[in-house]
Order: sequence, then C-alpha cells, then structure tokens
Amino acid sequence: MTHTPGAPDATLPGHIPGPAPVTAAELPALRRRVQAVLIATQILGGLGIAIGVALAAVLATEVGGTEALAGLASTATVAGPALLAMPLAALMASRGRRAGLVLAYLLGAVGAGVVVLGAVVGSFALLLVGLVGFGAGSSANLAARFAAADLAEPDHRARAISTVVWATTIGAVLGPNVAAPAGRSVAGLGVPATAGPFVWAAGVFVVSAAVVALLLRPDPLLTARALTDADPDGKEAVESRSLRAGMRAVRESPRARLALVTVAGSHTAMVSIMSMTPVALTHHGADIKLIGLVISGHIAGMYAFSPLMGRLSDRLGRLSVIGLAVGLIGAAALVAGTAGASHGRVALGLFVLGLGWSAGLVSGSALLTDSVPQAARAAAQGLSDFVMNTAAGVGGLAAGLIVSQAGYGPLNAIAACLLLPMAALALRSVLKKA
Repeated sequence: MTHTPGAPDATLPGHIPGPAPVTAAELPALRRRVQAVLIATQILGGLGIAIGVALAAVLATEVGGTEALAGLASTATVAGPALLAMPLAALMASRGRRAGLVLAYLLGAVGAGVVVLGAVVGSFALLLVGLVGFGAGSSANLAARFAAADLAEPDHRARAISTVVWATTIGAVLGPNVAAPAGRSVAGLGVPATAGPFVWAAGVFVVSAAVVALLLRPDPLLTARALTDADPDGKEAVESRSLRAGMRAVRESPRARLALVTVAGSHTAMVSIMSMTPVALTHHGADIKLIGLVISGHIAGMYAFSPLMGRLSDRLGRLSVIGLAVGLIGAAALVAGTAGASHGRVALGLFVLGLGWSAGLVSGSALLTDSVPQAARAAAQGLSDFVMNTAAGVGGLAAGLIVSQAGYGPLNAIAACLLLPMAALALRSVLKKA
C-alpha cells in the first residue's frame, strides 16, 4: 500500500495529517511568520505569568494566614511545568506544537481561575491547586523556544531560540507594573485585590491560546517533520517520536546528556540563589523597593541579553557558551555569596547570575536540539523541561533549609557545586572533539 507524505494513515489511529509540503522558496517567509507569532505569545504569556507571580506569595500569605506557607506558592507554580512537561511533549510529538501550546495556555487560564476561586472562598488547598495549573502557562513559554528551533537553519538555531526567550523580557517587565491596576479592577466584585492579577492573567492566557490556534499555521514541528521524513506518518516514524524514543535518544548521545545537565544545572543554581536573595537582603536592612530593583536587574540579565548568547552560541559553538555559563554562574555565586551587607555586590551577583542562566539555557537548548534525531526532538525537549523544573523545585525547597541552617553564603557555594557536572561533561566533550 502506498502512502503520500502528509496524508492521513488509516492504519495509525490518533495521528493527524501533516501540513502541505513547503517549498524552499516559501521556507524563509514561514520561518519569519512562525517567529513573529511565537514572539507575540511570549510577550503575552510572560505578561500573564509575571502578573500572577508578582503577588502569588502575598496572596498565599493572606489566604493561609501565615508567612510560613508563602513559600508553597512558589513551589506550586514550579510544580505545574514539571508535571505537565512530559504529557505536553507527548501531545506535541503526536499533534504538533500548536496543540501543545494551546492546551498549556488554556490550563494556565483555568488554573488562574481556580486561584481566584480559592481566594474568594478562603481555601488555601484550592489556591495551591490553582497555582499548579497556573504554572502551565510557564510550560507554554518554555516550549515556545523549541518551536522557534523547529524550522531554523542549524547555524541559526540558537539565535532563533534566544529571540523567543528575549521576548519574555517585555511581559516580565510589564507584569509587576500592571498588578496594581489589576487589583483595583476587581473592587466591588467580591474578589480580593491580591487575586485581581490572576483574573487578568486568565484573560491573557486565553488570548495567547487564541493567537497560537489561529496564527501558528502550518505547524512548525509537523512542517519540519514533513520536510525531513519520507513517510512522516509511517509506523516506524511514529514509534521513533515516542517518549521512550526521546529518552533513548538522550541516553545514547553524550552531547544530549551534556545539554540536559546544562539546562537543569543552570536553572537549578539560578532558582536556588535567586529565591533566597530577598531574604538575605532583608536580613541586611534592604527595603521592598531595593529588593525589587535587585530582582529587576536579575530578570534583565536573564532575558535582555539572550540574543547575544544565541549569536555567540551559533558563532563560537555550543560548548564555548556552556563554558561561559559555568564561568558566569560561578562568578555570580562568589560575588553574591561573599557580599555580606553590601547590597551593591548582591545586585551585581544577581545580574551576572541572570547572564549565566541565559547562556546555559540558550546553548543547552540548542545543543539538545542538535544532538537528537528530528523525530525524537519533541520528546527529548519535554524530558529536558521536566528535569529542569523538577530539579529547580527541589533546589528551591532545599535553598530555604540551607539558608535557615547555614546562611546565604553557603547556599551560593553549594549552588556553585551544581556546575561541576556541567564543566566535567563539557570538558570531556571538548577533549573527544580534539
């Protein structure tokens, strides 16, 4: 029986037809359109996430009645992306990026609605469930960076990823600034002002889902698959893009393992240090305004310079920028960990920490995409996000215990130790290449 690429296969239930073939002349315009849609949704999604995160801990304190429960709010928002990473990867591998992104944004909207309901009825348990769902919006923003790489040329892949990561800066900066008007907008509706941002976040996520559903056509992952697979809907091709195949592809590729360790290690070190920096600053007399400025500088380091990291990764190589990430995060831990009462040194350390995270995320994501077969990429990328968010969740919880028992300086030293596997694997890869 013959099978036309991109046509449905009755022997493979549950699989949808691929997109119509794209010619070489049409590909550049398609790349630009896909990137424009992803940038727009990154801005919207980043805005929705930042609006909610800005007051998540405050809302948790109000509903829970004690500051001791506020930390669970951050943990819940990290748990959402971790729990959704693998199911989302399976959906994308089967149905394409559009289906996965739409689902993630809609789950984020539902989660934000549940947060508002929990605040209205005063249920802390319901609030936490909602925050887990709200975190799904972060899953969409994370997955979008890989969607940008689907159709990118190999020597421009890191730049495509970094451009989409950069777009998050706009939403992340605007989000906290619209939290106050969002709170005022629900006055008289029986909704606490601190839950108002989540009402707005729900609306933003719905708009993001609509933009993806309507404009991300043809689907970049399905198009890339149609361009590379002679029989993209054949049984062998379908099996090669399963979650098991993705895990096997990472396990069998030393460079893919390095990429996974880089993304997870960079993210965990960043979250561990960043999450406890406000506490350390408070211990040395910093007020809320100063803490906000320090965190704003950190976010600027994370996102604003990602295009530079993408360009360096494409021109100098992924391994060089992974080495840069190790150096920057290590330097940040040294500067912040030895700052003591110097608020300026802490601010510098957090800014450099953001730069190191950007270098690790962009280079690691590009290296992972380079290192596994096209069919297995969506599953391998989902595994990467699962490991990254799970490790960061554990790191965030451990960071509080370390600071309470030993202090902020030892936390930075321990976070720097997370760089050792990255450095060792990168060095091994360089020596093998030589």
